[in-house]
Amino acid sequence: MVEMSRRRALISGGALGALGALVAASPAQARSLIGWNWSPSGSVAGYGAGADPHWVWDAEADRLLASLYERGLIPQVNDLLWNWERNDQPLPDGLPADLRDFMEQARQLPSWADPEKLALAEEFNKSRGLYLNLCNGPGGGILATAIPREAQSVYYSAGGADMEDRVAKTSLFGFAVGALNAYRPEGTCVVECVKTRLVHAAVRHLLPQSPHWQEATEEKEIPISQEDMLVTWHTLPTFAMRKMREWEVPMTDDEAEAYLHVWQVTAHVLGIADEYIPATWDAAFAQSDEVLARNMGPTPEGVKLTDVLLGQLAEQTSPAGISRPLCNALARYLVGEQVAEWDGIQQEPVWDKVIPEVWPLLVKFREGLVPLPAVPEVAWTIDEALRQYILLYLTKGQETKIVIPTHNRPE
Repeated sequence: MVEMSRRRALISGGALGALGALVAASPAQARSLIGWNWSPSGSVAGYGAGADPHWVWDAEADRLLASLYERGLIPQVNDLLWNWERNDQPLPDGLPADLRDFMEQARQLPSWADPEKLALAEEFNKSRGLYLNLCNGPGGGILATAIPREAQSVYYSAGGADMEDRVAKTSLFGFAVGALNAYRPEGTCVVECVKTRLVHAAVRHLLPQSPHWQEATEEKEIPISQEDMLVTWHTLPTFAMRKMREWEVPMTDDEAEAYLHVWQVTAHVLGIADEYIPATWDAAFAQSDEVLARNMGPTPEGVKLTDVLLGQLAEQTSPAGISRPLCNALARYLVGEQVAEWDGIQQEPVWDKVIPEVWPLLVKFREGLVPLPAVPEVAWTIDEALRQYILLYLTKGQETKIVIPTHNRPE
């Protein structure tokens, strides 16, 4: 294999493109051939045991959730946590003592969290929200369906039976990270991260009990390992940064570092160990090349989920005249031919040619306007209106919140 330069790797998607044939054969084979070579010296911790994250989970959360299930407390916990929404909001009275102790610790930001970087990330999100929402929404969502372990975990867990609700809850999390007050007292990002961490532990407890998941999955290990979370993490900020560089979206080094930082903090609060969280973009790109290459490939579940996601996207945006063929072509443009084929995305002879030509021109036009006074605020207002519309559509106007599941996907 011809070695690609760093710049070419960033633009092409790195190992995602270069190792497509290897991954298509078998993610398990790819793992054994590639191994785990990313050094913890490149992490925010700067050190670590260097253990393969495929075999590391979230021991404290997993023990806690198993105990809550055994005691039959999940419905009560969901009721109590329903109105826990703001970062600065005290935990509700009545929570089991062990859960309260865990959540009080889990909601704390790491000692290395930098308020100035988090503030700069907020400003970055103002003017770059369109790109970030496009990459983290349709882009990250379609990438996720080409990750066999993730696609199967989603499909056979409770969320797989109601994808609108599942996407709505995922959107709540994503919008919380990108909000202008994400980690401020009045924000919601800490709440959404801690609740998501509890849900991950719940899925690890429930999904191995599903005979359908057991039958479908190639590997019978416990789902949502540290590696699985890292893979998902790289389909979000790392993928978005690669696409923005490919599109030549202007940004300063400080802005790029701040955007990375908000996701570093998010990874920590989600329960990813500091020794696995990349400290720099170079470290993130290197880790992404390693973990995506050994975890991506086609599955029947991924194809089904992709069809549902693109169908939802077409319905959400139909008032703006966006059709399913356009959504197909946009998804194919975002994730590339290999992933599009794995996900069974239909080719669109017209739009597949138009979007790669038009989108870079739209970016250049938009970026010519961004430096003007008030444009970032206007851009944010438009992006926020789109976010609220998406949530309204997905939730049918009903209040939707992240809750701990009580079962797997029904028969």
